[in-house]
This record gives sequence, structure tokens and C-alpha cells, in this order.
Amino acid sequence: MSAGAAEAGRRRGSLSILRALWPFLAPYRGRIALAVGALLVAAGATLVVPLAFRQLIDVGFAAPGTDAVPARVDTWFVALFGVAVVLALATALRFYSVSWLGERVSADLRRAVYRQVLRQDARFFETLKTGEVLSRLNTDTTLIQTLVGTSVSLGLRNALLFVGALAMLVVTSPGLASIIVGLLLVVVLPILVFGRRVRRLSRASQDALADTSALAGETLGAIQTVQAYAREPLEAQRFGAATESAFASAIRRTRARALLTAVAIVLVFGAIVFVLWLGARAVIDGRLTAGLLTQFILYAALVAGATGAIAEVLGDVQRAVGAAERLLELLEAQPTIRSPARPVPLPPRRGGAHLRL
Repeated sequence: MSAGAAEAGRRRGSLSILRALWPFLAPYRGRIALAVGALLVAAGATLVVPLAFRQLIDVGFAAPGTDAVPARVDTWFVALFGVAVVLALATALRFYSVSWLGERVSADLRRAVYRQVLRQDARFFETLKTGEVLSRLNTDTTLIQTLVGTSVSLGLRNALLFVGALAMLVVTSPGLASIIVGLLLVVVLPILVFGRRVRRLSRASQDALADTSALAGETLGAIQTVQAYAREPLEAQRFGAATESAFASAIRRTRARALLTAVAIVLVFGAIVFVLWLGARAVIDGRLTAGLLTQFILYAALVAGATGAIAEVLGDVQRAVGAAERLLELLEAQPTIRSPARPVPLPPRRGGAHLRL
């Protein structure tokens, strides 16, 4: 693999790296459309739930002496159960569709990378150890499978819930919603900063794991020589040191992801608790009904939960971006010695004399 290809891979942004995976997704547009449709239905069903709770509180408990109240309450409970059934079916369909996509894309990507590796010349394998190639084929493609089969779906679902719940917050109480929006803008900056750090640590962790696999492959490939010179204890010590280095790198990545999730949740829930305190004061003053406040609380909880989930998904995405970057380096590697596109003709034979038997 040339140094220029590696440098080009490092210069890519997250979006361009993920966009490079589209050729592996494009053949399955129908499955993607099915997953997106199920995702939209599930998100819509989730956003309807707070509206049902508002009606149950305002209609069912505001005037308990009215004869029509029990029938209306029963209707809203049946509707709420119907929403739950729709949500369950849509979620199951989404899960199956995106899991199928993850497995399929991972298999296609692994096959394409292996085919490209087999085309390389001897110089390629002198600069990149076989163990590292195997690590990229197995570990990195598994991360891509997690990205396509889980993280992207969860990220889109929570993004839809975030946008939809935020819009419903504005409909429910524009004043309180404007305060939440302002506070959420303050939350975005630390999430972005930590996301960049998680990506760097993820790449370092995957490189350390690949080094460990490369060292093991190198030693086991020459096991007769290792045993002939009685180097087993030394090689075990080297592998142990490489494993500890990979562990330390993984812990740094995990610590950064945990901190990213904690910061996002604390900031978001802190903002929402403050706004809900303002809402409780509005109910006491008679400017909001109990049902409207309940609806606002549920939508605020959806916004907070979606934000925390998005922060966690961003960690998975950043980790998968590092894996995709390493796989793309293999896919873009070109052998330095290439066969000609067509056979080269031999020069014409000079002289008219021919040997005859």
C-alpha cells in the first residue's frame, strides 16, 4: 500500500469515509427503503404517545362527574394500546431489515477487501504484515457490521425523535421550548469536541489491536525458528506487552466514550429539569393545564433520551469510521508491479534465413 493512499485516507472526513461505503449499500436499496419506512412508522407512533397521555389527563380527570368521561377514557386507552402494537411491529421490522443489511454489507466488504489484497505484489506484504490484514478483515468489518446493522438505525431513529419531539415542544409551549432550544445549543459543542477525540482514540485502538494480531501471526508463522532458538519466553513477553498496549488504548477510547455520554446526559437533563421547573410554576399560576405539562414532560424526556442515545451512537460511528478508513486503504491499494492490459507483441524477426531440418 502506498504512503499516498494512506495519507489520503487520513485526510478524509467522517462523511466522506462513510460515503465511500455506499457502493456496498446501493444494491440493496429495496431493503433500505423498507427499513426507513419502518423507522418512520415507529418514530411517528412514539411521538403520538404523549398526545394520548395529555387527553387521558385533561379529559379523563378534569371533570370526573361527567357520564361521557368513562367512554372517552376507554377510547383513549384502546388507542394507546393500538399505538403500542404499531410501534412493536414497526420496530421488529426495522430491526430485522437493518440487521440483514449489516450482515450482508459486512460479507460483501470482507470479500472485496480480500480479493483486492490477493492482487497485491510482494512489496505490499513486506510493508503490511499478514496479521494486520487479517485483523482488518475480521475486526474492522465487524465494526462496519455494527455500524450498518445497529448504529445507523439507532442514530436515525433518535434523530427523528429529537426533531419531532422538539417540534411538539414548540407546539405545546413555545416559551418553554425556546428556553430548551437555547440550552441545547450549548450542549452540542462539547459533544462535537468529544466526538473528534473518540475518533482519534478509536483509530489508535484499532491500530494497536492490529499490531497484536500481526505480532502473533509473525511468530506463529516462524514457530520452528522460534523453538530452534528457544525464544518462546521472549516472544510470549513481546506478545504480552503488545496486548497490554492494546488494552490501554482500548481503555482510553472507552473512557472518552463514557465521558462523552455522561457530559451529554448531564447537560441535557439539567437543561430539561430547569425548564420543567418553569412549567410546574406555570401550572400553579394557571397558564398551563396538567395535561399540557404532562405532554411537555414526555416530549422533553424524548428529547433528552434521544440526545443521550445520539451521543452514544456518535461514539460507535467514530469507531466505525476508523475501521472504514483502514479498510478503504486496503481497497484502494494498487500493486506496484502490474500486468500489461494486453499482450506485448514480440519484435519482428530479422533476416530471411530459416533453419530447415
